[in-house]
Amino acid sequence: MKNLNMSMFSFMLMMSTLLSISAISWLTAWIGLEINLICLMPLMKNTKNKYSSEATIKYFIVQAISSMILLFGILIFMNMTTFSSNSTPWSYTLINLALLMKMGAAPLHFWFPEVISGLNWNMSLIIMTWQKIAPMVLMSFSSQPPMLMNMFIIASATIGSIMSLNQTCLRKILAYSSINHISWMLAAMLNSLLVWLLYFTVYVIINISIISMLKSYNIYFMNQLSTMFTFNSNLKIIFSLNMLSLGGLPPFLGFYPKWITINSLSLSGFNYTATLMILLSLITLFLYLRLMYPLITLNSSEHYKLFWPQTSLVMISSTFSILGMPWMMLLTNLL
Repeated sequence: MKNLNMSMFSFMLMMSTLLSISAISWLTAWIGLEINLICLMPLMKNTKNKYSSEATIKYFIVQAISSMILLFGILIFMNMTTFSSNSTPWSYTLINLALLMKMGAAPLHFWFPEVISGLNWNMSLIIMTWQKIAPMVLMSFSSQPPMLMNMFIIASATIGSIMSLNQTCLRKILAYSSINHISWMLAAMLNSLLVWLLYFTVYVIINISIISMLKSYNIYFMNQLSTMFTFNSNLKIIFSLNMLSLGGLPPFLGFYPKWITINSLSLSGFNYTATLMILLSLITLFLYLRLMYPLITLNSSEHYKLFWPQTSLVMISSTFSILGMPWMMLLTNLL
């Protein structure tokens, strides 16, 4: 019965996201977001994790506040003929602020790392990937003030890079990494929804690969990485290459969407923003190299093997993450 309920909530979670992104009115999109929140709550609660209840309550409070702001902005937008025409920019600003809070963009990120650190790896992956789809797509439908967007792009890139340096919890590190990648997704969305879709797809593939490995060995903190690396020498290489791909180092798959985003920013005249984001990416690469340090210092033994379903998931996603750049370039050229 419990599995049936979880399957039903998971199905409704997907359907509510599709309802939001395919809505023909802002009110319908808001309803879809609320259904999405209601369906996610039971999935977040985990009796084996004592921190999941606190994370669930924090997530609910933040999403409820952002939903109120979003509804207020929608009401102003729907009644803008009653008010003066100057109310339209205010409505779009409130809508964008609410959506940015929902996805965890800086400086409205205060809840994001704390919530992620209290969840298991499966729910962390959902929050960092699937739950960004509806807010991002809805933002592409609204009018985006350039000054506001630039502020959030720079803030997310800066905070996501710098705040991750003093973390030892891997879930918080990936949470701040997600905030950094939000800045790149917002920058990609400024120019084209197709560029955002490319970046988001690559980000999901790399995250699935990394989180699958961490989940398989039940790794949550940096000092546990040494334990994982002593199990299998091949896993060292796969994990390290995936981290470099997440950082956007060429010639891995993670470099390609960043390259496209930088190119589109330069063509749009956002040269200062593009330069700053490149410099901040070097900080994230330094962090990922620090995570790879046990690879250099520890020897491996081959006595431990992953279960086959976990191995296949890791290998398929890692193959795309490490070797998928030529195929992604070919696909985008065909489109």
